[in-house]
Amino acid sequence: MMKINDIRDLSKSDITVKIEKVKKELFELKFKQAIRQPIKTHLFKVNKRFLAQLLTVEHNYKKIK
Repeated sequence: MMKINDIRDLSKSDITVKIEKVKKELFELKFKQAIRQPIKTHLFKVNKRFLAQLLTVEHNYKKIK
């Protein structure tokens, strides 16, 4: 998990890559939960928060343009 200041230092392409990665992780967690595999449920909260931070920074980059 990165701090928000570290996320702001990333380039737009890095942020886009990380967003896709986190979305994939969330999908895999939901899939594992659906098929009753053991998962660490706290990862939902962690990944959703990280995704929200990434999307916020991405939106700010778009807003600046």
